[in-house]
Amino acid sequence: MSQWVRLGLRTGIKTTRYPAEPDAAEGISPGFPAGGAYPAAESASLVAACPTQALQHRDGRIVVDRRRCVHCYRCAREAAPPLAWSQEYEWAAVRQSDDPLRQLGRGFHRSIHVLVVDAGDCGACLHEVKQLAGPYYNLHRLGFFLTPTPRQADILIVVGPVTDHMRVPLLKTYDAMPTPKRVMAVGACALSGGVFGPSFVSGDGVARVLPVDLEVPGQPPPPLAILHGLLVATGRRPPAVWPSPAPPGEPGGGTP
Repeated sequence: MSQWVRLGLRTGIKTTRYPAEPDAAEGISPGFPAGGAYPAAESASLVAACPTQALQHRDGRIVVDRRRCVHCYRCAREAAPPLAWSQEYEWAAVRQSDDPLRQLGRGFHRSIHVLVVDAGDCGACLHEVKQLAGPYYNLHRLGFFLTPTPRQADILIVVGPVTDHMRVPLLKTYDAMPTPKRVMAVGACALSGGVFGPSFVSGDGVARVLPVDLEVPGQPPPPLAILHGLLVATGRRPPAVWPSPAPPGEPGGGTP
């Protein structure tokens, strides 16, 4: 035990300073395609390179549907010209915020209990969520605590597209949570079904089953993006604002 104490004193604190300071460590985020203005021929090449229809060409611009992007990098590495990427990580957006029974007031700011449910995740997003409890991200320092029971949970994090066998357990988990409560969908699968759904055994996202308050895109999103979502849920960081994709059925629109 004493050797670990000496090692800790020698190496110092390694925990990220976020949200007090931006985190610029190498590899902290996979980034997101930024979109922008491109000629029609180049836009067609970029849109064709995307396997999940996350890129859309509208009014002379490439618009990124963050709910569908899986970070395959084909638009950055295989298309000509490559699409620009941004390296930020504050990705969490608010889906709904007008229900007073879902607002976590100031009394919750330093005592938030979080329950994580795997609703058919491939393991990638769940792995990133687990990193939050490690020494680098250390979500406990910000007043967030993981709980194994829905009866103590204030925020429900759901990863995965919601497979058929997880639909009923997910609903029962949500119903067992006390109010106020918030639901955070994490990862492209939880937002849109990703590359797995919809199918005969899988849904196309958590919002088809539960009222989702916050969305964290990415496949998988980095831990800082998930931590940003928790801070947005408690009103301690502003949410991200995404460009709106074309509605289903319109040119560039996704699947209904």
